[in-house]
Amino acid sequence: MLRFLLLLGLTLNKSVFGQDYTLLFSSSDVTAYMDQNEIIGYNITGDFTLDEIYYMLISNSDNHIVQTERKIEFQEEGGYHSGNISIYGKFLGRVNLSLELYQKSTNTLLTQASVNVRVIRGHGALNTAFTVSVAVLVSLIYINFGSALNWTDFIKYLKKPIGPAIGFVGQFVFMPLLSYGVGYALFPDDPAMQLGFFFTGSSPGGGGSNIWTALLDGNIDLSITMTGISTLAAFGMIPFWIFTLGATIFDRSNLEVPYRNITMFAVALVIPLAIGYLIQRYMQKTANFLRKTLKIFSGILIIFIIVFAIVANLYLFEMFSWQIVVAGIGVPWLGYLGGWLLAKIFRQNPKDSLTIAIEVGLQNTGIAIFLLRFSLPQPEADLTTIAPVAVACMTPIPLLVLFLIKLVKRRIQMKNKPKDLGTVNEISVDSKVVQTQKY
Repeated sequence: MLRFLLLLGLTLNKSVFGQDYTLLFSSSDVTAYMDQNEIIGYNITGDFTLDEIYYMLISNSDNHIVQTERKIEFQEEGGYHSGNISIYGKFLGRVNLSLELYQKSTNTLLTQASVNVRVIRGHGALNTAFTVSVAVLVSLIYINFGSALNWTDFIKYLKKPIGPAIGFVGQFVFMPLLSYGVGYALFPDDPAMQLGFFFTGSSPGGGGSNIWTALLDGNIDLSITMTGISTLAAFGMIPFWIFTLGATIFDRSNLEVPYRNITMFAVALVIPLAIGYLIQRYMQKTANFLRKTLKIFSGILIIFIIVFAIVANLYLFEMFSWQIVVAGIGVPWLGYLGGWLLAKIFRQNPKDSLTIAIEVGLQNTGIAIFLLRFSLPQPEADLTTIAPVAVACMTPIPLLVLFLIKLVKRRIQMKNKPKDLGTVNEISVDSKVVQTQKY
């Protein structure tokens, strides 16, 4: 008798606490599109009776990303119930959608389950055009660079490699570590954003560095040489950093390290570089033209990529938080400072120190955007684009300030230059200078 009562109690307890009920979603992972509705199916098995009313509570981990129904009531008889939940994709991202089944009369939880939902953008014409244009323009930059690089000057600087070596250490040691630290400090709970800034900091120097070096009276030959070294070194250094330090971020984001995509990226860029080299060797007139236009052409293409990125991804402005702004400032500005300090430690002259600082701090954000979009899954590929865009927006500010200061100083010097009041003769007598003025 006692055994019977115990078994009866266990059976009742099993039913009350929902162990007789099983809730399954139609898919373990759901993909929804931004600004669109999506239907998620579910099935429940259990002992339903028409004497009872059942209800389900629906919640998600981020209401900014997904909007859902809150409560569904139903009556059912038998051992099976199925239905649908409607969700609306509000913004890019990933959420966990949770569903709990209750018995209304007792408010007892019968069963629960959850499903992962990712919200991505639809494949619109503008988005496709942006992706294709990034690939084409980055290829053109490398063709232009391969045909315009002066190998004689390049080898000359390699024989006295102090300046280029400092630039290499700053570009591919200091900048990846800096961007990793900035990302981790400002986005401790957002690995995707950490990846965005880390990819940006691991990119080579930009063609814009040559333009700013010329405007600020730096060493243009050293600048072009360092750009060449960082461009060539990027084939090995970008995969190195992503497969080592970057792997720790991928682990935190529950994403797989894109070994295949990164390797294909490095190999793919060799092709346009080789095409450029062949143009230089067998089409001298074309190579000379490209050499003359390298700085302007590279600058225009990078600006175009950034502007197109903003136009094609206007949703980025919704993500501009103070952390994004600070990180966008911190990566390039601290890069300038770090490059300048490295140059001073190794006793470089002011002109070369300025050149090294510009080369270290100015990243090729076009490469970063290309790398992110072709290496990461959605929605991370879109979300992380904000990192190189933020860096690109903040990068020119200190350089522009220096250029304006230079113009103001030059204007003041011109204004204070003594006017020509006549002919001045200087006659040296007993080591003294006698100055006479003729009117």
